Amino acid sequence: MIVVNLDVMLAKRKMTLSQLSEKVDVTLANLSILKNNKAKAVRFSTLEAICAALNCQPGDILEYTEDKS
Repeated sequence: MIVVNLDVMLAKRKMTLSQLSEKVDVTLANLSILKNNKAKAVRFSTLEAICAALNCQPGDILEYTEDKS
């Protein structure tokens, strides 16, 4: 299972989801879906823009964990 740690990176960068939305030109709704681990997929271009805006690596945002079910 892939866990999205976008909220952690936002907190570390002292940035709101709204501010990130403006910087990466992705709707607040779509970022919220991603942040809440409800996304089925993420485009590399979106991931690249998020990483650039947050000055981080993809591995800082995405984490693999074993599915406990």
